[in-house]
Amino acid sequence: MDEPKITREQIVDALKTVYDPEIPVDIYELGLIYDIKIKDKKVFILMTLTTPNCPSAQSLPMEVKDRVSRVPGVEDADVEIVWDPPWGMEMMSEEARLELGYF
Repeated sequence: MDEPKITREQIVDALKTVYDPEIPVDIYELGLIYDIKIKDKKVFILMTLTTPNCPSAQSLPMEVKDRVSRVPGVEDADVEIVWDPPWGMEMMSEEARLELGYF
């Protein structure tokens, strides 16, 4: 019996359940996710935070790892925080901008 294939869509759906505690928009739509790589049963996430002083600097990556690890077929998730390029409001999706009232 074949193992279920992990798709990018499944990972994105999991990431959309994680919200920045200070902004009522999920981290994917905020543009905090820079890269998603899937290799076999392991998922690698490259992400940033809105600021280096973000009060969620410890908890948010752990929450991302937890949610991604729950996707069927995922055996491990590796989350790396990077600061380059720095996050900016222009990285938000149109959906996030509308939600926050930026047009």
